[in-house]
Amino acid sequence: MTQAPARRTATRRRHDREIVALAVPAFGALVAEPLFVMADSAIVGHLGTAQLAGLGVASALLMTAVSVFVFLAYATTAAVARRVGAGDLQAAIRQGMDGIWLALLLGVAVIAVVLPTAPALVDLFGASQTAAPYATTYLRVSSLGIPAMLVVLAATGVLRGLQDTRTPLYVAVAGFVANAVLNAGLVYGAGLGIAGSAWGTVIAQCGMAAVYLAVVVRGARRHNASLRPDAAGIRASAQAGVPLLVRTLSLRAILMIATAVAARLGDADIAAHQIVLSLWSLLAFALDAIAIAGQAIIGRCLGAEDAEGAREACRRMVQWGMAVGFCLGLLVILSRPLFLSLFTSDVVVKDTALPALLVVALSQPVCGIVFVLDGVLMGAGDGPYLAGAMLVTLAVFAPVALLVPTLGGGLTTLWAAMALMMTVRMLTLWLRSRSGRWVVTGATR
Repeated sequence: MTQAPARRTATRRRHDREIVALAVPAFGALVAEPLFVMADSAIVGHLGTAQLAGLGVASALLMTAVSVFVFLAYATTAAVARRVGAGDLQAAIRQGMDGIWLALLLGVAVIAVVLPTAPALVDLFGASQTAAPYATTYLRVSSLGIPAMLVVLAATGVLRGLQDTRTPLYVAVAGFVANAVLNAGLVYGAGLGIAGSAWGTVIAQCGMAAVYLAVVVRGARRHNASLRPDAAGIRASAQAGVPLLVRTLSLRAILMIATAVAARLGDADIAAHQIVLSLWSLLAFALDAIAIAGQAIIGRCLGAEDAEGAREACRRMVQWGMAVGFCLGLLVILSRPLFLSLFTSDVVVKDTALPALLVVALSQPVCGIVFVLDGVLMGAGDGPYLAGAMLVTLAVFAPVALLVPTLGGGLTTLWAAMALMMTVRMLTLWLRSRSGRWVVTGATR
C-alpha cells in the first residue's frame, strides 16, 4: 500500500529536479530578447515620448519578423530530444544543422522584404507623424541583425534538445550585457539617438550567433555529423515547422492587432503599451522556461518509448506553471510603481500603464498553464493541433480587440481582451492534454 505513493513521490521529485535543472538556465536564455527590448525601451524612453512610441511600433514589427520563425527553436528541440531519447546523437545534431542552414536562408529573405517596405509597415501600424520617422529608422537598422537572431533560435533548439540549457544561459547573459553597454554608448555617447540603440542590438545579436555556431559546430565534429547544407534535410525541417509557423503567425497577429489598436488610441497609449508589453513578454518567457524543460523532457521520454513518464511530467509541469504564475502576478502588483519609473518620467504614460499592469498581474496563473501546455505539446510534436487551436483563439480575440476604441476604457480594456485571449488558449490546450492524443512514442512522430 505504501509502495505506490512512495514511487509517485520519488517520480515527482525526479521530475522536479529535471525541471529545475533545465528551466532555471533556460530562463536566462529565454528572457534575452525581451530584456534587449526592455533595455532599448529604458534608454530610448528618456529621449522622449515620440521616440518611445516609435520604438514600440518598430520593435513589434521586428519581433514579428523574427518570432514567426520561432519554430526553428521549438521544432528542433522536439526533434533532437526524440533522437536523444532513442540514442541517436549523430542524427540529432544533423537535424540541428539543417535547421541552422534554414535559419540563414530565411534571415536573408526577411532582410530583403523589410528594408524596402519599412515605411509602409510602420504606416500600416498607424504610427503618428511624430513617431513614424523614429520607428522607420529603428526597423531598418535592426533588420540587419535578423539572420543572426534566427541562427540563435535554431542553435538554441539544438542545445535544448541535447538537454543543455546552460550554454544558452551564458550566451544570453553576455549578449544582454553587451547590448546594454553598446546601446548606452551609441545612443548618448556617440549621439546616434534611436539608431544607436538599433545598432547596439544588431552587434550584440551577431556576437551571440557566432558563439552558438562555434558550440554547435564543435558538437557536430565530435559526433561525426555533417556540416554541409543538405537540400532534403533543409526542406524536411521547413515542412516540419509549417504547423508551428501557422501557430506563431496567429499569435503574432494577435500581438500586432493589440499594438495597432494601442497606436490608434494615441502616443501616450502606445508608449504605455510598449512598457506593458515588454513586461508581459518578460513574464511570458519566464513561464516558458518551464515549457522549454517540458519540450526537452517530453521529447526525450517519447523517443525512449516512455509514455507514462511523459504524462507524469506533463502533470507536474502544469502544477509548476500555476505556482510560478501566481508568484509572478503578486510580484507585478507589488512592483508596479517602481517598474514604470524605470521606463518613463511622463505622468500621463504612467497613469495609462498602471491599471493595465494590474490586468497583466491577475492573468499570470492562467498564463502559467498556457505556456506549460504549449511547451508539452510542442515537445510531443503536436504542431497541427497547436496551429488549429491558435487560429480559434485569433478568431475570438480579433473582433473584441478591434472594438476597444468603441467600447472605451482605453489601454486597460485592450489588456482585458488580452487576458480573454489567454483564457481561450488555456481551454483549447487543456482539452488536448486531457485527451492523451499527443502521446505518440518513437524516434520520430
